[in-house]
Amino acid sequence: MHALVTAVGDVDQTGRLRRVIGFIIDHSAQKSLEAQLRQSQRLEAVGQLAGGIAHDFNNLLAVIIGCAELMAATGDRAGADDSRDPLEQLTKAARSAASLTKQLLAFSRRQVLEPRLVDLNASLRSIHAMLRRLVKENIVIVLNLDPRISSVRVDPGQLDQVIVNLVVNAADALPNGGRITLSATRAVVGTDGPPDIALGEYVTLTVRDDGLGMDEETLSRAFEPFFTTKPVGKGTGLGLSTVYGIVKQSGGHVWIDSKVGVGTTVTICFAPEQQTKAVV
Repeated sequence: MHALVTAVGDVDQTGRLRRVIGFIIDHSAQKSLEAQLRQSQRLEAVGQLAGGIAHDFNNLLAVIIGCAELMAATGDRAGADDSRDPLEQLTKAARSAASLTKQLLAFSRRQVLEPRLVDLNASLRSIHAMLRRLVKENIVIVLNLDPRISSVRVDPGQLDQVIVNLVVNAADALPNGGRITLSATRAVVGTDGPPDIALGEYVTLTVRDDGLGMDEETLSRAFEPFFTTKPVGKGTGLGLSTVYGIVKQSGGHVWIDSKVGVGTTVTICFAPEQQTKAVV
């Protein structure tokens, strides 16, 4: 607990202490909000740096890919083994790098989005079958959908990417199996919410798992690009950072609650389109 203690003593004519009046003010909530604000500002700075680098690097990759494809189209490739062809390998590597820069651009909010009204319930129902194929058989994926929620204005393709990234990330936290719950509900954010979100009603998407959970240090860096707790070669560390960028660029808010041994919940808030109601 962060507390401010103030005490005032009262003495009699002989100088003896008669009573003490004290005040204890708990600043824990304020300190927590200040820490969240600093984390948000740090991510903003990292995003600007990552976006600048990714934008310039992406332009270079476009030239590399274009030249490689032109050489492949005009050269003598009769009998060439694609699996060993240097041009083919160069093109594949450049495209993989371009995919990484695309995720960095998502984190830095420099992607071109095509937002439109989306029924969040319908999106979750349509992608459920594909999600089922992405996780192990000992993991159960549960949908919890509120039919009263409004539609939200997002890029449908980017929304699917957000959902997939979160589910894959949750599945990695369930090495021995477990449950992943995807919920679409209404929520009212009060004064205890994150510092960068206005008070009011929102449409929320939550992805909750009962897996390993994260300690405070890991949680504080969860949205940073290239940060990962996975072994080398097992992940790029861009899953959650991509989610962060897409949500922020879509005008939404995202945060994580996690506890070691209990599990993790990722909450995303979108402003509702009040004039259009979703139907399950």
